[in-house]
Amino acid sequence: MKKGDFRQNDISDRRLFIMKYVISDIHGCYNEYRALIEKLGLSEEDHLYVLGDAVDRGPAPIKVVQDLVRRKNVTFIMGNHDFLFWYFLGSKGLNLSDKDLSACDPDDIKDFQMWLEDGGITTAKQYIRLPREERNTIDRWLEKAHAYETVKDGKKTYVLVHAGIAGFKEGVPLEDYNFMDFIHTRTDYSRRYYEDPHTFVITGHTPTPCIRKDQMARIYQGNGHIAVDCGCVYGGMLAAYCIETGKAVYVDGRR
Repeated sequence: MKKGDFRQNDISDRRLFIMKYVISDIHGCYNEYRALIEKLGLSEEDHLYVLGDAVDRGPAPIKVVQDLVRRKNVTFIMGNHDFLFWYFLGSKGLNLSDKDLSACDPDDIKDFQMWLEDGGITTAKQYIRLPREERNTIDRWLEKAHAYETVKDGKKTYVLVHAGIAGFKEGVPLEDYNFMDFIHTRTDYSRRYYEDPHTFVITGHTPTPCIRKDQMARIYQGNGHIAVDCGCVYGGMLAAYCIETGKAVYVDGRR
Protein backbone atom coordinates (compact mmCIF):
# COMPACT_ATOMS: atom_id res chain seq x y z
CA MET A 1 0.00 0.00 0.00
CA LYS A 2 1.30 3.44 -0.92
CA LYS A 3 1.04 6.48 1.29
CA GLY A 4 -2.00 8.61 0.58
CA ASP A 5 -4.07 7.55 -2.41
CA PHE A 6 -3.48 4.03 -3.48
CA ARG A 7 -3.51 2.46 -6.89
CA GLN A 8 -5.67 -0.45 -7.98
CA ASN A 9 -2.72 -2.86 -8.08
CA ASP A 10 -1.92 -2.01 -4.44
CA ILE A 11 -5.32 -3.43 -3.47
CA SER A 12 -4.93 -6.64 -5.45
CA ASP A 13 -1.34 -7.19 -4.33
CA ARG A 14 -2.19 -7.04 -0.64
CA ARG A 15 -5.19 -9.41 -0.86
CA LEU A 16 -2.87 -12.16 0.37
CA PHE A 17 -2.93 -10.50 3.80
CA ILE A 18 -5.56 -9.70 6.39
CA MET A 19 -5.50 -5.98 7.15
CA LYS A 20 -6.64 -4.00 10.19
CA TYR A 21 -7.72 -0.41 9.59
CA VAL A 22 -8.55 2.41 12.00
CA ILE A 23 -10.94 5.24 11.15
CA SER A 24 -12.70 7.84 13.27
CA ASP A 25 -15.21 10.69 13.36
CA ILE A 26 -17.31 9.81 10.33
CA HIS A 27 -19.95 12.19 11.72
CA GLY A 28 -22.75 11.14 9.41
CA CYS A 29 -20.72 11.51 6.20
CA TYR A 30 -22.11 8.34 4.67
CA ASN A 31 -21.00 8.91 1.07
CA GLU A 32 -17.43 9.64 2.15
CA TYR A 33 -17.44 6.63 4.46
CA ARG A 34 -18.63 4.32 1.69
CA ALA A 35 -16.06 5.77 -0.70
CA LEU A 36 -13.30 5.04 1.82
CA ILE A 37 -14.51 1.47 2.37
CA GLU A 38 -14.49 0.92 -1.39
CA LYS A 39 -11.06 2.46 -1.77
CA LEU A 40 -9.68 0.16 0.91
CA GLY A 41 -11.14 -2.86 -0.83
CA LEU A 42 -12.25 -3.97 2.63
CA SER A 43 -12.93 -7.70 2.70
CA GLU A 44 -14.83 -9.73 5.28
CA GLU A 45 -11.49 -11.05 6.53
CA ASP A 46 -10.11 -7.56 7.16
CA HIS A 47 -11.01 -5.75 10.38
CA LEU A 48 -12.19 -2.19 10.81
CA TYR A 49 -11.78 -0.30 14.09
CA VAL A 50 -14.00 2.78 14.31
CA LEU A 51 -12.94 5.21 17.03
CA GLY A 52 -16.33 6.72 17.65
CA ASP A 53 -18.40 9.71 16.56
CA ALA A 54 -20.17 7.93 13.74
CA VAL A 55 -23.16 10.24 14.24
CA ASP A 56 -24.16 13.94 14.31
CA ARG A 57 -23.27 16.95 12.17
CA GLY A 58 -23.25 15.20 8.79
CA PRO A 59 -26.29 14.46 6.59
CA ALA A 60 -26.75 10.70 7.08
CA PRO A 61 -25.71 9.55 10.58
CA ILE A 62 -28.22 6.72 10.85
CA LYS A 63 -27.18 5.25 7.49
CA VAL A 64 -23.60 5.18 8.78
CA VAL A 65 -24.66 3.38 11.95
CA GLN A 66 -26.85 0.91 10.07
CA ASP A 67 -23.96 0.00 7.79
CA LEU A 68 -21.60 -0.50 10.73
CA VAL A 69 -24.17 -2.62 12.58
CA ARG A 70 -24.47 -4.98 9.60
CA ARG A 71 -20.72 -5.58 9.39
CA LYS A 72 -19.32 -8.49 11.40
CA ASN A 73 -15.73 -7.28 11.03
CA VAL A 74 -16.14 -3.96 12.89
CA THR A 75 -15.05 -3.07 16.41
CA PHE A 76 -16.79 0.12 17.48
CA ILE A 77 -15.27 2.30 20.19
CA MET A 78 -17.69 4.77 21.77
CA GLY A 79 -17.27 8.48 21.09
CA ASN A 80 -18.86 11.36 22.97
CA HIS A 81 -21.47 11.98 20.26
CA ASP A 82 -22.40 8.30 20.09
CA PHE A 83 -22.72 8.21 23.87
CA LEU A 84 -25.14 11.16 23.94
CA PHE A 85 -27.14 9.62 21.10
CA TRP A 86 -27.43 6.34 22.98
CA TYR A 87 -28.03 7.98 26.38
CA PHE A 88 -30.90 10.23 25.34
CA LEU A 89 -32.61 8.25 22.58
CA GLY A 90 -31.69 4.70 23.49
CA SER A 91 -31.30 4.58 27.27
CA LYS A 92 -33.74 7.38 28.18
CA GLY A 93 -36.01 6.70 25.22
CA LEU A 94 -36.59 10.41 24.56
CA ASN A 95 -38.03 11.85 21.39
CA LEU A 96 -38.50 15.44 20.35
CA SER A 97 -41.97 15.94 21.87
CA ASP A 98 -42.61 18.56 24.55
CA LYS A 99 -44.56 15.96 26.53
CA ASP A 100 -41.58 13.63 26.62
CA LEU A 101 -39.17 16.37 27.68
CA SER A 102 -41.45 17.77 30.39
CA ALA A 103 -41.02 14.58 32.42
CA CYS A 104 -37.22 14.80 32.36
CA ASP A 105 -34.75 16.00 34.93
CA PRO A 106 -33.87 19.68 34.17
CA ASP A 107 -30.18 18.82 33.82
CA ASP A 108 -31.04 16.13 31.28
CA ILE A 109 -33.17 18.60 29.33
CA LYS A 110 -30.30 21.09 29.22
CA ASP A 111 -27.80 18.45 28.08
CA PHE A 112 -30.27 17.07 25.54
CA GLN A 113 -30.78 20.50 24.01
CA MET A 114 -27.02 21.11 23.93
CA TRP A 115 -26.52 17.80 22.12
CA LEU A 116 -29.20 18.65 19.56
CA GLU A 117 -27.55 22.02 18.92
CA ASP A 118 -24.14 20.35 18.56
CA GLY A 119 -25.21 18.32 15.56
CA GLY A 120 -27.55 15.82 17.19
CA ILE A 121 -30.77 17.10 15.63
CA THR A 122 -30.28 15.21 12.35
CA THR A 123 -29.40 12.02 14.21
CA ALA A 124 -32.49 12.35 16.42
CA LYS A 125 -34.89 13.03 13.54
CA GLN A 126 -33.60 10.11 11.48
CA TYR A 127 -33.56 7.73 14.45
CA ILE A 128 -37.13 8.34 15.62
CA ARG A 129 -38.43 7.64 12.10
CA LEU A 130 -37.06 4.10 12.24
CA PRO A 131 -39.26 1.11 13.08
CA ARG A 132 -39.02 0.11 16.74
CA GLU A 133 -37.19 -3.12 15.89
CA GLU A 134 -34.48 -1.25 13.99
CA ARG A 135 -34.08 1.23 16.85
CA ASN A 136 -33.72 -1.63 19.31
CA THR A 137 -31.02 -3.20 17.14
CA ILE A 138 -29.04 0.05 17.13
CA ASP A 139 -29.51 0.49 20.89
CA ARG A 140 -28.19 -2.99 21.62
CA TRP A 141 -25.24 -2.44 19.31
CA LEU A 142 -24.29 0.82 21.01
CA GLU A 143 -24.59 -0.79 24.44
CA LYS A 144 -21.86 -3.21 23.38
CA ALA A 145 -19.49 -0.47 22.17
CA HIS A 146 -15.99 -0.56 23.61
CA ALA A 147 -14.36 2.14 25.74
CA TYR A 148 -10.94 1.19 24.37
CA GLU A 149 -9.22 -1.58 22.49
CA THR A 150 -5.66 -2.91 22.52
CA VAL A 151 -4.28 -4.29 19.26
CA LYS A 152 -1.01 -6.20 18.87
CA ASP A 153 1.01 -6.34 15.68
CA GLY A 154 4.36 -8.05 16.10
CA LYS A 155 6.39 -6.08 18.63
CA LYS A 156 4.01 -3.13 18.44
CA THR A 157 1.04 -2.43 20.70
CA TYR A 158 -1.69 0.02 19.76
CA VAL A 159 -4.08 1.48 22.33
CA LEU A 160 -7.23 2.64 20.55
CA VAL A 161 -9.52 5.22 22.18
CA HIS A 162 -11.86 7.93 20.97
CA ALA A 163 -10.54 11.10 22.61
CA GLY A 164 -7.75 10.31 25.05
CA ILE A 165 -7.13 8.88 28.51
CA ALA A 166 -8.04 11.39 31.21
CA GLY A 167 -5.54 11.50 34.08
CA PHE A 168 -3.25 9.07 32.28
CA LYS A 169 -0.49 7.49 34.36
CA GLU A 170 1.74 4.85 32.85
CA GLY A 171 1.40 1.60 34.73
CA VAL A 172 -2.27 2.09 35.57
CA PRO A 173 -4.24 -0.65 33.77
CA LEU A 174 -6.71 0.66 31.22
CA GLU A 175 -9.54 -1.23 32.91
CA ASP A 176 -8.99 0.91 36.03
CA TYR A 177 -10.09 4.07 34.22
CA ASN A 178 -13.69 5.24 34.06
CA PHE A 179 -15.56 4.78 30.79
CA MET A 180 -15.94 8.55 30.46
CA ASP A 181 -12.16 9.02 30.74
CA PHE A 182 -11.84 7.80 27.17
CA ILE A 183 -14.53 9.78 25.35
CA HIS A 184 -14.19 13.45 26.35
CA THR A 185 -10.69 14.51 27.44
CA ARG A 186 -8.45 15.45 24.53
CA THR A 187 -5.05 13.83 24.21
CA ASP A 188 -1.95 15.88 25.02
CA TYR A 189 -0.06 15.26 21.79
CA SER A 190 3.02 17.06 23.07
CA ARG A 191 3.48 14.34 25.69
CA ARG A 192 4.56 10.75 25.16
CA TYR A 193 2.26 8.51 27.18
CA TYR A 194 4.19 5.24 27.06
CA GLU A 195 7.96 5.00 27.46
CA ASP A 196 8.00 1.85 25.36
CA PRO A 197 8.79 3.08 21.82
CA HIS A 198 6.71 0.22 20.40
CA THR A 199 3.49 1.31 22.15
CA PHE A 200 1.26 3.82 20.38
CA VAL A 201 -2.01 5.56 21.24
CA ILE A 202 -4.42 5.97 18.32
CA THR A 203 -7.13 8.60 18.76
CA GLY A 204 -9.86 10.51 16.99
CA HIS A 205 -11.92 13.41 18.43
CA THR A 206 -9.41 16.21 17.78
CA PRO A 207 -9.18 17.17 14.08
CA THR A 208 -5.59 16.85 12.96
CA PRO A 209 -5.39 20.38 11.44
CA CYS A 210 -5.61 21.51 15.09
CA ILE A 211 -2.57 19.36 15.95
CA ARG A 212 -0.26 19.56 12.95
CA LYS A 213 1.98 22.59 12.53
CA ASP A 214 1.16 22.68 8.82
CA GLN A 215 -2.58 22.50 9.64
CA MET A 216 -3.08 19.88 6.93
CA ALA A 217 -5.98 17.44 7.07
CA ARG A 218 -3.69 14.42 7.22
CA ILE A 219 -3.01 11.82 9.91
CA TYR A 220 -0.72 13.10 12.66
CA GLN A 221 2.09 10.96 14.06
CA GLY A 222 4.43 12.02 16.84
CA ASN A 223 5.43 11.32 20.46
CA GLY A 224 3.90 7.86 20.27
CA HIS A 225 0.54 9.23 19.10
CA ILE A 226 -1.39 8.59 15.91
CA ALA A 227 -4.38 10.90 15.38
CA VAL A 228 -6.76 9.89 12.61
CA ASP A 229 -9.61 12.43 12.73
CA CYS A 230 -8.82 14.52 9.67
CA GLY A 231 -11.95 16.66 9.91
CA CYS A 232 -14.08 15.01 7.22
CA VAL A 233 -17.32 16.74 8.23
CA TYR A 234 -15.56 20.13 8.14
CA GLY A 235 -14.30 19.67 4.59
CA GLY A 236 -11.03 17.94 5.48
CA MET A 237 -10.45 14.25 4.77
CA LEU A 238 -11.77 10.91 5.94
CA ALA A 239 -8.74 8.79 6.73
CA ALA A 240 -7.92 5.16 7.40
CA TYR A 241 -4.71 4.05 9.11
CA CYS A 242 -3.44 0.55 8.37
CA ILE A 243 -2.00 -1.20 11.43
CA GLU A 244 0.12 -3.64 9.42
CA THR A 245 1.76 -1.14 7.07
CA GLY A 246 1.54 2.16 8.94
CA LYS A 247 0.22 3.77 5.77
CA ALA A 248 -2.77 6.06 5.34
CA VAL A 249 -5.60 6.10 2.82
CA TYR A 250 -7.74 9.20 2.31
CA VAL A 251 -10.92 10.35 0.60
CA ASP A 252 -12.04 13.95 0.31
CA GLY A 253 -14.28 15.17 3.08
CA ARG A 254 -17.71 16.75 2.89
CA ARG A 255 -17.98 19.72 0.59
